[in-house]
Amino acid sequence: MHLVADLAAIRNPMPTPETVTSADLYPEACAATERHRTDDAHHLEAASDGLDTDPLLLALEEARARKAAADAEIRRLLAYGREFHGPRPYRLESLAEASGMTPSGVRTAYSEEELRQVAHEIHREPNGKAAKFRTAAGRRRD
Repeated sequence: MHLVADLAAIRNPMPTPETVTSADLYPEACAATERHRTDDAHHLEAASDGLDTDPLLLALEEARARKAAADAEIRRLLAYGREFHGPRPYRLESLAEASGMTPSGVRTAYSEEELRQVAHEIHREPNGKAAKFRTAAGRRRD
């Protein structure tokens, strides 16, 4: 059993022919995946040795961190779609379907923190009622 190689294979699944746009690129896609697996195995082994931790537990922690980052990105994207996108925000139903949430979940998914982050990244204040969110200094913006 080769734990690190197994984990690298799970983390980097081999493409199937139908997932590659052009059939003649399939061997190249498989070769690229093999390179990713090798690089990932080296990374995972070095990191687990350096941290003196089990590679499976480290892989799970890394997956959890990627999931948290993806969830945070979804919240920022929802904030953008509802509060920054022109005079008419995206419909709750559209955002809910695209994000895998319910419309009420979209409505409550993001906070003032996500609004601040989006405003900082796009260098623009939110539209409408959300424009009165608190700044990082805690003052109310009008």
